[in-house]
Amino acid sequence: MTKPTGIDKVSRRRFMSGAAGMAAALMAVPAHAQSAIQDIILSPQRGSWDDQFDAKSSRSVAQTQTRHPIASADTIGFVERAIFEYQDLVSRGGWPVVPATKKLRMGVSEPEVRILRQRLMASGDLDRNAGLSNEFDSYVDGAVKKFQARHGLPPDGVLGSYSYQALNVSADVRLGQLETNLVRLRSMSGFLGDRYVMVNIPAAQIEAVENGSVVLRHTAIVGKIDRQTPILNSKIHEIILNPYWTSPRSIIEKDIMPVMRKDPTYLTRNSIRLFDGKGNEVAPETVDWNAEKAPDLMFRQDPGKGNAMSSTKINFHNPHAVYMHDTPQQGVFNQLMRFESSGCVRVQNVRDLNTWLLRDTPGWDRQRMEAVIASRENTVIELADPVPVYFTYFTAWASEDGVVQFRDDVYQRDGVDELALR
Repeated sequence: MTKPTGIDKVSRRRFMSGAAGMAAALMAVPAHAQSAIQDIILSPQRGSWDDQFDAKSSRSVAQTQTRHPIASADTIGFVERAIFEYQDLVSRGGWPVVPATKKLRMGVSEPEVRILRQRLMASGDLDRNAGLSNEFDSYVDGAVKKFQARHGLPPDGVLGSYSYQALNVSADVRLGQLETNLVRLRSMSGFLGDRYVMVNIPAAQIEAVENGSVVLRHTAIVGKIDRQTPILNSKIHEIILNPYWTSPRSIIEKDIMPVMRKDPTYLTRNSIRLFDGKGNEVAPETVDWNAEKAPDLMFRQDPGKGNAMSSTKINFHNPHAVYMHDTPQQGVFNQLMRFESSGCVRVQNVRDLNTWLLRDTPGWDRQRMEAVIASRENTVIELADPVPVYFTYFTAWASEDGVVQFRDDVYQRDGVDELALR
């Protein structure tokens, strides 16, 4: 919150002393007087009170949110408009580089803030009427939060290394990013379905779309740079509650084998059992974990609280053997860089998505789903009406109110080093 000036402090003392006097007087006057003090307290003309600043900053962040799906025909028009605006911006010299020398935040007064104001005005995050000064005031705070939100950064109003890097990507590079993503958007301009799920990999975000509007958004964890989540189109046909988890070969080789060499109890402690090709269980102590190659066995984890997929596995046919699922490690969704999986997609608040997907499947309301999950019994549910799912790669898009969103090019598919994952 903004640190009050001396004048603010005096004004507040006068107001509070006056308010205290009025409160005492209320004991002896009619009840309608209560509304008078309420009018004063709630008045938008109270001056520079901090909660007004907070409200302004919150509105700035809210401006970046929309119910428009990314993959829609409307978005194509919004991006075309943004390209025209960025072409004009580039022709006028773009925006200045903000020196990344200090951690700037509300209340500081530094020469760099004047440059920051120029930068935020150029991109439309800060109103030009805010003026140029060295003060990091509530207007700059709101503008920084808006900028951070539309670049997929935590909108905390503090300029750290990630915010500086995003700020200092040049306008012509951002223009190229918009042009690249316009091609991607046009490739998905056909009918995607009355209901569909879209995973945007660079944003690590999921949209559930119905009748042209986003009804659910979920934070996601997607593939690491060396184990990338693939681009695909399919249909969700099955939800498994309390799933068994079968480890992919890549995880056995890269993760489980090294761990077992150090901790032979790892599989047993995590309820992971081994099976040969005939379905016979194999004891972990009979396996040579120091061998060069991983054993030709199935590694299967029993359902339960510690299961790698926790409550849910969402299946759809694809040649990459990937799926969407829950996770027992909910804290990972709070990370800034959510590129941690081996290719599959982890879904925050997955039970909300389950409920939406199962809406047209008789007998599967939220109450029954929760009861089955609590039972820890492995249960396979076929969707009555499969729902299309799209794994996409959009690093730039725009909305109807002119807000332009950008994300890091995590898999380096935009062809510009400046945009790669930082």
